[in-house]
Amino acid sequence: MTTIQTFPFDKYGFDEIKKYHFGTNWPVVYIQEDGKEMYIGQTTSAYSRSRQHYENPNRSKLRNIHIISDEEFNMSAAYDFESLLIQYFSADGKFKLQNGNGGLIKHNYYEKEKYLAKLETVWLQLKDKNLVTSTLKDIENSDIFKYSPYKALTEDQLLIASELEKSIKNSEFSTHIVNGEPGTGKTVLALYLLKHLKDQVATKDLKMAIVVPMTGLRKTLSKVVQRIPGLGKEFIIGPSDVTKKNYDILIVDEAHRLSRRVNLANYPIYDAVNSELNLPKEATQLDWILKSSKSQILFYDKGQSIRPNDVRAHNFGQLKSLRYQLYSQLRVNGGMDYIKFIDDLLALKKPNLFQKQKYDFKLYDNLSNMISDVKKLNEEFSLSRVVAGYAWPWRTKKGKGDYDIEIDGLKLIWNSTTSDWVNSKNSINEIGCIHTIQGYDLNYVGVIIGPELSYDPTTNQLQINEKKYEDFNGKRSITEPNELKQYILNIYKTLLTRGVRGTYVYIVDDKLREKFKNLTA
Repeated sequence: MTTIQTFPFDKYGFDEIKKYHFGTNWPVVYIQEDGKEMYIGQTTSAYSRSRQHYENPNRSKLRNIHIISDEEFNMSAAYDFESLLIQYFSADGKFKLQNGNGGLIKHNYYEKEKYLAKLETVWLQLKDKNLVTSTLKDIENSDIFKYSPYKALTEDQLLIASELEKSIKNSEFSTHIVNGEPGTGKTVLALYLLKHLKDQVATKDLKMAIVVPMTGLRKTLSKVVQRIPGLGKEFIIGPSDVTKKNYDILIVDEAHRLSRRVNLANYPIYDAVNSELNLPKEATQLDWILKSSKSQILFYDKGQSIRPNDVRAHNFGQLKSLRYQLYSQLRVNGGMDYIKFIDDLLALKKPNLFQKQKYDFKLYDNLSNMISDVKKLNEEFSLSRVVAGYAWPWRTKKGKGDYDIEIDGLKLIWNSTTSDWVNSKNSINEIGCIHTIQGYDLNYVGVIIGPELSYDPTTNQLQINEKKYEDFNGKRSITEPNELKQYILNIYKTLLTRGVRGTYVYIVDDKLREKFKNLTA
């Protein structure tokens, strides 16, 4: 049984801890706090560790120590609990954490699931002690938790973080490209690096920021960093903001969404940035990043480039850079097997199946049923949404109708906001587009594959109907024959890899629906 014992954090309390059954020679997790600040750690001797912390000026001002213990605890379980509690307390927001974020790594150990099941009981005890305010479910669905820089890293994330930190500390200013498919933790690693570098004595004074090209995600991450000690909204910027300082390091999330001078809404602003940086008129936002910083860390996935105004893959390929690859799948419970499953489906190949007990994938013949199921899942798990390919005009945006999409008599509307749509009030009753969902996680996602994508059984090929693809800037200026097809396939891969627990799919084209059914049978 997991229990929490509280002691005063002073010399008298240390004597009590020494006499406590779990006070020495047993793995425990401990929480030190004074009602405002907190430090979380793990040790095999709460007594000795407490005395050590008492010599630290930051720790000594804390007034209470809560020791979490269990007869079944081992070092791996204690280490895991420490990591999880740091993440959950950070997202809960009641306390300012004194913890740094270095060294937290994901690992497996014997009967891990059994120990993790104890967390719910521990959290209820912490709530009884008035140490937390939110439920675990609410925290797990929050952006501050999903994008927390306190996340425990996978081995490949930690290795890359270590290599980048070493390069920066050695003043080896250069360009780094971190490649990773959807859900491999690019955004989390970007935020981890920002927090970790700001916590290190050798790097804390470097001028750095994360550049986020997409407005909605930029606003979300700005809210996240405002809750992190030592950070603030000024650390999350847009591409045009890079001219405001000379940066030592610019970390670029979703670098594949940086723009070039094509299909822009405002050419004068774009041209003004090029002029300010003494760059030629056709320079890209990638050029802005390179010109405005000594070192760059670019998180990149060419498979998520979805428009002709995105910087071309060959521009990244031509860079003299150090390159890294993220492999671990952190979003979808189906793992990399599910990602490969989607790749194969979109290539019209018979896919190898993922472990279905870990991931819920369904094809629907009836759109109304799919939407109904997603709404039920939203009531149970929250963060379940319906999204679609950009195959219907956005009439409601221009005030030209009461709905945008009609399928089999069902009338639907596109997202009413482009800023943090996932968390907006009416999003469960709307259909999200690629521009509002890219970069976000959902528990369950319902995906409508529109009529711009169809199947020709005579050639066994996917067909693109440009006239039914309604993203004007998504097809204007395209010159290469298969470019639009690749953008549309990239869009659907992005949509089909948003769901953590499951993905539901309705396909408008009858022949393509049957083809997918046959491939997955």
